[in-house]
Amino acid sequence: MDMERPNRHLSRRRFLKGAALSAVPYALLPDPRAGAQTQVVDYPSAEWHAASTSNYTPSERPGSYAIDRVVIHVTQETYADTLSIFRNPQKKVSAHYLVRSSDGHVAQCVHEADIAWHAGNWDYNTRSIGIEHEGWVDRPEYFTDTLYAQSAKLTAAICETHGIPKDREHIIGHYQVPGTDHTDPGPFWDWVRYIRMVNFA
Repeated sequence: MDMERPNRHLSRRRFLKGAALSAVPYALLPDPRAGAQTQVVDYPSAEWHAASTSNYTPSERPGSYAIDRVVIHVTQETYADTLSIFRNPQKKVSAHYLVRSSDGHVAQCVHEADIAWHAGNWDYNTRSIGIEHEGWVDRPEYFTDTLYAQSAKLTAAICETHGIPKDREHIIGHYQVPGTDHTDPGPFWDWVRYIRMVNFA
């Protein structure tokens, strides 16, 4: 916080600060709707909820690694518990984004330039963006219309940013990652609907 002492130059200082801020591109400023965030998000509608720095690898993608996949996950936890897991340095897991079931709210937990530990495969971690969805693979009621819609918009934006084709070869489930023992997003995830929504988002 900027602690300024009251003085006769206060109004001028405020004016200069305002002028400096007006010169900063709007996209670089935090989203005022997301009061909890402390850093700039990559996806404008997201709210920043930082994962522990022990749970991802800092990087400078796509310079360090090309990004060519989006990996779709289901949490097997609630939204709140998933955020707690990502903040816990002992868990050694994270994803770039988390989508809430009830209203499609998006949290960003790791910057896209960094490598989230979501796929269980280092090669896939380095080349992908991971999106977790609140819910359980055997409880399709968590896959709400709003969750699908907001997730599809997020995936579309990621694909456009990184030049990723909007198809099933490049938007994959966690179960498709080589070496994984995970089954998410599971048999109730509607891939045909989802890919169609991504393409029309």
